[in-house]
Amino acid sequence: MVKRSVPFLLLLLTSCGHPDGVMTPVAISASAPPTSKVAMLVATTREPSGDPGTLFNGERSAKPHLTQITVSIPPKREPGTVQWPKQIPPNPATDFAVTNVQQIDTVEQGRAWFGQHVNGGHALVFIHGFNNTYEDSVFRLAQIVNDSKMQATPVLFTWPSRAEITAYQYDKESTNYSRTALEQALRTLAADPDVKDITVMAHSMGTWLAMESLRQMGIRDGHVDPKIHNVILASPDIDIQVFAKQFVEMGEPRPKFTIFVSQDDKALAVSSFITGRVSRLGAINPAEEPYRSKLEKAGITAIDLTKVKTGDGLNHGKFAESPEIVQLIGQRLMTGQTLTDSKVTLGQGITAVVGGTVTNIGTVAAATVAAPVTIMEQPLQKRRKPLPADETLGGDLKPQTLTQ
Repeated sequence: MVKRSVPFLLLLLTSCGHPDGVMTPVAISASAPPTSKVAMLVATTREPSGDPGTLFNGERSAKPHLTQITVSIPPKREPGTVQWPKQIPPNPATDFAVTNVQQIDTVEQGRAWFGQHVNGGHALVFIHGFNNTYEDSVFRLAQIVNDSKMQATPVLFTWPSRAEITAYQYDKESTNYSRTALEQALRTLAADPDVKDITVMAHSMGTWLAMESLRQMGIRDGHVDPKIHNVILASPDIDIQVFAKQFVEMGEPRPKFTIFVSQDDKALAVSSFITGRVSRLGAINPAEEPYRSKLEKAGITAIDLTKVKTGDGLNHGKFAESPEIVQLIGQRLMTGQTLTDSKVTLGQGITAVVGGTVTNIGTVAAATVAAPVTIMEQPLQKRRKPLPADETLGGDLKPQTLTQ
């Protein structure tokens, strides 16, 4: 059993710093080496910072804001990584750099932007996780879009995170604060005639916001908007039982759900501790019962990334930092393709639970996965006995009325 103090575990979550002011646009000279460009639409419930170098801070805004941003990506880099500048202004030859920022004031202006950047009518809406600044989320989405080679127009929804380790509860409440704004953003996007289908991809705490907004939409209309075809939840920081309720309450028909899980996710281990040792959806072993049967019944595809190795010491961002996984997202999951044919060759022994069957994705056979991470097994004076696995989902994947 591995024991760690809470302060030590929180220290694990500290992200590496980077210079402030990266959102100020830079010009690229004609003689500079060619770079890739990612243009995105950014919706936020953050408060404007009044500083062009940051644009928005971690406080909550009374109204949402919309911005179009273009990010330049250097030609020589390792896929799955973000090249943060070491100094300001950034050097586009070696760093991620913002080349264009323009505020959008009306829905019509937003639709005009989308019409100019339409990519087959496909839209990707990305929601970031805990401890992210505005620029963190912008650069991460640019990296995902570039490395996945996805054929879709990227839309970022960034909510008010203070990007502080001690602000976990503030960030969680900020996702609740942003639920209706994300729902409205999805409705506005779906109402655009240039949009044929939408993929919602959320990470970590952002998966809670995504599920809550989709649940709200389902409660209002009886179902999620039919243009929302796919929902991808990466390292979902959601109580398993709560997820089951959210899933049911969004109504039918539902989008196709894919979840990325990893039993060695240290960030989710900390989250489990903070939330009273409640199991998080992103840390389950989907090949074990009762999860396998419940996932099959719900039609949810689960991809186990426990064996995937990346440079992320917390094992919390594997979906974006593994070149193979991010390409799997962009070229197969977003297009609704299955993961069971011979064209999927990742070669890392990744396990997928598709339709109730355990499938090895790649050339290396996936053995039984290890037990869930025990990093949080610090004894408490009044430690609650965890619920048996068959009680964590139970009958929650079916509608239940308040009265008999």
